[in-house]
Amino acid sequence: MSKPLTIYGHRGARAHAPENTLLGLETGIRLGADWLEIDVQHHAGELWLMHDLTLERTTNGRGYLNQHSAAELRALDAGQGQRIPTLAEAMTLIEQRAGLNIELKSWDGCAEAVADHLRTAIAQGWPLQQLRVSSFHLPELWAFKQALPEVSIGVLSCGVPLDWAAVATEMGADSLHISDEFVDQKLIDDAHARGLKVLVYTVNDPAQMRALMAQGIDGIFTDAPGIARAALEAARAQ
Repeated sequence: MSKPLTIYGHRGARAHAPENTLLGLETGIRLGADWLEIDVQHHAGELWLMHDLTLERTTNGRGYLNQHSAAELRALDAGQGQRIPTLAEAMTLIEQRAGLNIELKSWDGCAEAVADHLRTAIAQGWPLQQLRVSSFHLPELWAFKQALPEVSIGVLSCGVPLDWAAVATEMGADSLHISDEFVDQKLIDDAHARGLKVLVYTVNDPAQMRALMAQGIDGIFTDAPGIARAALEAARAQ
């Protein structure tokens, strides 16, 4: 039997509901995601769930998120009548029903703000094993690790580094997150030899999911958690 995968609902379940919204997160849980992945930007004293630095693709707003007041951002439609939620609202909705992978999408203070929020959440009972923070912006990810070292971090990579998975080890990460366009068996093997989990983004095709399971990866980020759950159950039945 192939190695089981941990299913991460990418931005909630963006194939079925507006991404990075409360509806998207609830849909991801309903469709069987083990974890939910969200993108967070720090602006106007809040941590906003938003992937792009600009508003046009996912809302009815225009321009850069950081050019708008909190009240203006609150008034936007993020799809199907959803609003842009905050990290606090997202965590209240999830209520520990799934793990939470927070990707830092802005810098210059985002790491510290997320660390402050998670420190409070942990003190109120959120389990450490259900939290991870990740980023492509490694200096910001490093700042988070220094601020809250007890929370696991994941290094995002869009390519195959010359030194394989070494950067994740140097960062003190517990996982390496790689693009499905650069799934290299040597990279997977090197990461596993270093004690790292290997997570692949963004995988929506069942055949590709099965191939990745055969390569021994640990998890996938998917827009369609229900498809991933069905593929995983089929593999378990073999």
